[in-house]
Amino acid sequence: MSLAPADRPRPREWAKFLAQARGRFGEFSEIVVEGSLNRMVGMTLEAVGCEAAVGGRCLVDTADGKQVEAEVVGFSGDKLFLMPTGDIRGLMPGARVIPTRSVAAIPVGDGLLGRVLDGAGRPLDGLGELRCTERLPLARELLNPLMRRAIREPLDVGIRSINSLMTVGGGQRIGLFAGSGVGKSVLLGMMTRYTKADVTVVGLIGERGREVQDFVSNTLGPDGMRRAVVVATPADNPPLMRLHGAWLATAIAEYFRDRGLKVLLLLDSLTRFAQAQREIALAIGEPPATKGYPPSVFARLPQLVERAGNSDRGEGSITAFYTVLVEGDDQNDPIADAARAILDGHIVLSRRLAESGLYPAIDVEASISRAMHQISTREQLDLAIKFKQLYSTYQQNRDLIAVGAYRRGADPRVDLAIEQWPRILEFLRQDMYDPVGIERSQADLQNLVTQFAAPPHVPVR
Repeated sequence: MSLAPADRPRPREWAKFLAQARGRFGEFSEIVVEGSLNRMVGMTLEAVGCEAAVGGRCLVDTADGKQVEAEVVGFSGDKLFLMPTGDIRGLMPGARVIPTRSVAAIPVGDGLLGRVLDGAGRPLDGLGELRCTERLPLARELLNPLMRRAIREPLDVGIRSINSLMTVGGGQRIGLFAGSGVGKSVLLGMMTRYTKADVTVVGLIGERGREVQDFVSNTLGPDGMRRAVVVATPADNPPLMRLHGAWLATAIAEYFRDRGLKVLLLLDSLTRFAQAQREIALAIGEPPATKGYPPSVFARLPQLVERAGNSDRGEGSITAFYTVLVEGDDQNDPIADAARAILDGHIVLSRRLAESGLYPAIDVEASISRAMHQISTREQLDLAIKFKQLYSTYQQNRDLIAVGAYRRGADPRVDLAIEQWPRILEFLRQDMYDPVGIERSQADLQNLVTQFAAPPHVPVR
């Protein structure tokens, strides 16, 4: 509508005119543009006619009068791609799609301790509603990397080989790389019970449903659950809920860290998180890039991992352990390779060691803590290097020793490795119910290395 020259406001009246116009348009700001369900392929819903932003929530009517919640994960032209957060039974063509103004938020507070939640923050343990009055958004601003506190203090995880040979620091992010059936869950459970932390947050992402009950009842137990929060999104959950489970566990850990507490975050597993993102990305048409993984997968991984670590204010910290499933024991798997690049160290479990009966089956040669040189003394570093050198010497000649092809006296270093090998295995072996503190671990390493008296050099004839 245009105004006649005589009706147009004078320059002095423009401000008043614009204010009145804004007021009239403001009355329509709450209008919700609904749409309809046009297409459904797999777990992806395609809606037309509605307006919603990426990350927004929509409600889709079902044939039985109920509503399914879905999240906007992409768009193309006038089409919105939605991913449901729950069961999709009852959806039908032309169903009404209603955008909502709600954002993903989580309840936080001390009432979370001792509880088991799903990916939406709903209780799974049958203990009633959460007694939490405060809510925080699922996503938050990243910390300034220059404002983070440096890793300066070692963290006691109760595992002798880790405490002494690849010491972990408070606020460090470590990957636990393992194939199936090599003791990953047992080692994770030992860390859960024996690590010194104020709060433990466990994210069970995409694993078997049986493992949830087993982890809560046996691994954590009543004592461990008093200071723990468990977020469980098993493999039968939609991919969006598996993603939200990882974000939720991280957000809960951030809440306790911001209160100045020492938090242990265990995420099992980072691979299932990546696979959930792959399912969503492929469903909305993103092309695969590396062995079937779209580029968005490799963008999501650092976005999740970088939220852990030391805080930029106060004394709070998140020490995180992320399990990475190595398919076919291939350490060059795309997710394993990407995880190694963004984590502060990695612990590799060996199937060969597990099959030989050595538990925890930690491959000392392939494992490393990138923060160890910052939190350990020069003496401890020298002891760890000497141990690894002798361990590596034996492994490099293991086949010759096994078939009897090695002649004693050919190499003094190999002779020493053969002589000390039983003591080395005894040092690495640890019962799952026997925690070994960091001071005892370092003392055991020193006692062992002092026996590595190098014999005089014998020239090879």
